[in-house]
Amino acid sequence: MEPLVFDPVPDIRLIAVDLDGSLLDDEKRIHDDFWPLLDQLDRRGIRLSPASGRQYATLRRQFGRDELVYIAENGAYVVQHDEEISSDGLDLGTARKAVEVVRAARHLDLGVVLCGKRSAYVERTDDAFLDHATPYYAKLERVGDLTEVDDEVLKVAVYDFGSAASGAGPLLSSFDPLVSGEHWVDVMSPTADKGHALRAVQAALGVTAEQTMVFGDYFNDIGMLDAAYWSFAMDNAHPDVRAHARFVAPANTANGVVRTITSVLGLR
Repeated sequence: MEPLVFDPVPDIRLIAVDLDGSLLDDEKRIHDDFWPLLDQLDRRGIRLSPASGRQYATLRRQFGRDELVYIAENGAYVVQHDEEISSDGLDLGTARKAVEVVRAARHLDLGVVLCGKRSAYVERTDDAFLDHATPYYAKLERVGDLTEVDDEVLKVAVYDFGSAASGAGPLLSSFDPLVSGEHWVDVMSPTADKGHALRAVQAALGVTAEQTMVFGDYFNDIGMLDAAYWSFAMDNAHPDVRAHARFVAPANTANGVVRTITSVLGLR
């Protein structure tokens, strides 16, 4: 599909972009055309906000730009210029209970990442699990007991080697978890999500929903799509997610985010 064109060009001041399934292709790569586009947006005073379940340190390393507004940990932590804009952490007692529930689930093959402000932590250290956790956490410490970690907890991320929707999701149902991917489930503060985080960014920057463009593809993007008028679901998005978007962008495998931004804003 071709990206949409609008006349007149909308007054966009903030663009929030999900990564996996949206900006990134299926090999987890950012298209080369993204970087010159980012420079054009900066010159026009349009702020870009990577919005992901990834850790802030991981996003900062991946994009290498201090001026971007990073919505990390699925909205639990928002940072710009290395300064916190907002955070919505998980109660420590709740985090420890979630860890214990996962430990007791011997019938499932699960791994836990305790996500704090200073670092992320794991007690499962086999290569099979670390191969899935390490790409998302630039700061990752191995500890003997997750329930003894001393940090401000943002979320508990659980990797299910089977299906998160049928395994870890139901297991953790009492925590009202967020199924953030085919294999990942997040236990977070009840009020933490990308939508609340985006509204905090809008307030901090003095930007309205009508001046905000958003791209997403999965359940953890729904709140963010609801917080912007210019909401785009990727062509590869889950059908339930597409129902929350006003528009559709070409798939992540077709460089849909970059092509749509370029088209909608009338850029070269």
